Amino acid sequence: MTVALWATTAIAAVTASAQSTDSDAPMDLAGILARVGERVVAYYDRAQSIVCVETIRYELLDTNLSFDPRNRRLTYDLRMSWEKSSDGDVPEGTALRTLKAVNGKPPKPKDEPHCLDPKPTAVDTLSFLLPQHQQELKFVYKGIGKVGDGRTGVMIDYTPVSKAKPKFEWNDSCFSIDAPTRTRGRIWLDRFSGDVLRVDETILGPLDVEVPREEQRRSGVTYTTLDRSDFSIRYKMVTFTDPSEFVLLPESIEYMTSLRGQPRQRTTHQFTGYQRFVTGGRLVGE
Repeated sequence: MTVALWATTAIAAVTASAQSTDSDAPMDLAGILARVGERVVAYYDRAQSIVCVETIRYELLDTNLSFDPRNRRLTYDLRMSWEKSSDGDVPEGTALRTLKAVNGKPPKPKDEPHCLDPKPTAVDTLSFLLPQHQQELKFVYKGIGKVGDGRTGVMIDYTPVSKAKPKFEWNDSCFSIDAPTRTRGRIWLDRFSGDVLRVDETILGPLDVEVPREEQRRSGVTYTTLDRSDFSIRYKMVTFTDPSEFVLLPESIEYMTSLRGQPRQRTTHQFTGYQRFVTGGRLVGE
């Protein structure tokens, strides 16, 4: 899962590790997780090649300005596809984005984001629930709760089993974080089908990140501190015709990130106009 940080630094990638089940849960947690694994496998099998319109909004919060010029709205044509990895394990998701508009206007040559480009987003968000990866997480049943859009679902919290220390990786002015001991998550599941309705995940700070020398010279910053990073994705059932099929696909994604000394950063993704590629290269709409 990828968290966009786009102020002085840029991107923090959040890796969801996995866990084992809780045998003392007041219901058949192992059975639910097995059904979830089957549904996620079906998700990857069905969503082989999908196109849609993706609208991404970058916003800086906690500023005194009613409008911050750094805020942007980007509109993309997005094509997502999944193929089995070389070892046949996790499907490898790829995303091809074509920038169509910036703040409602045709893009200029320098408008294409670099570190801000969230390419992994919405492509490989459920692989941590595949059967072969569930053992990397600890799951706890939390009852029935509201998803937030009028629906209810089974709530299951998860934490990574790994106790590895946080790892940071820089690429230009972007950095990624793998912090299993600071990561907490919750999934909402359809009580009957086992489909994933929503995933929330949080990385709790403070986490101090040393800035590479080249970036120090550019920004004058030696360290940056991540106080908190929140991620939420909601899914909806999309109906395709010819042939008729129902596919659970992302409806929206939201990131909220707090870097010390900087305004909070919110990035939202909205997905509309889903179509799919079928045999012979035809596009089939909703």
